[in-house]
Amino acid sequence: MTTDKCKRKIVIFTGSGISAESGLDTFNDETGLWMDHRVEDVATPEAWHRHPADVLAFYNALRHKAWTAQPNAAHRAIAELEQQFDVVVITQNVDDLHERAGSTCVLHLHGQINLAQSTVDEQLTYKIDDKPILLGDTCEKGSQLRPHIVWYGENVPNIEKALQHFKNAEKVLVVGTSLTTQPAAGLVTKARHSAEKVLIGLAVSRKPYGYEFMRGKASSLVPYVVGCWLKGQKAR
Repeated sequence: MTTDKCKRKIVIFTGSGISAESGLDTFNDETGLWMDHRVEDVATPEAWHRHPADVLAFYNALRHKAWTAQPNAAHRAIAELEQQFDVVVITQNVDDLHERAGSTCVLHLHGQINLAQSTVDEQLTYKIDDKPILLGDTCEKGSQLRPHIVWYGENVPNIEKALQHFKNAEKVLVVGTSLTTQPAAGLVTKARHSAEKVLIGLAVSRKPYGYEFMRGKASSLVPYVVGCWLKGQKAR
């Protein structure tokens, strides 16, 4: 039996592509639309200040979709790695599909859709599952609640934690991200030179140095890579 202290460290870095295979809408780089909305209208602090009711309605709909979605084969395979490895999942996604698949250490860079957050104290968060946030819903300090989402232009609180995980990993698997959103996309370049690094996706804007690129669906290729690693083999 391998103790947690002896387990080799793996970082899994996931983007919207893995959730898309569970039926969740993703941001379209070509049109600039997310669920038929411009990101400027639903994913910025300015949008929240201009029309909070519309922003709440957008995330209420997204929350319901995420709640009804189910983890796919890629999510489940990633969770299986914990049998032999010390696994940290770093995700740009706001759904909880990794957790529901069984992953126990998940670091959300861009927030969590099933949480509400105070507008005066970002440390005050509330688990709401699939319940909507409405105008007039307040935190214990009397301030309006907002989605627990890191919007464009806001700081990414967990970025330094994520950076340290990348630097310490012996294996890195990047799945379903176009590597265009900063600062998260820059993390992939911080992995050790000696680490085994695999990138899975339908398309990427660039292939980071040292990564083995596998073109295809996450639900097909992630179980393959996981199978190789659980057998002590390199994924090729």
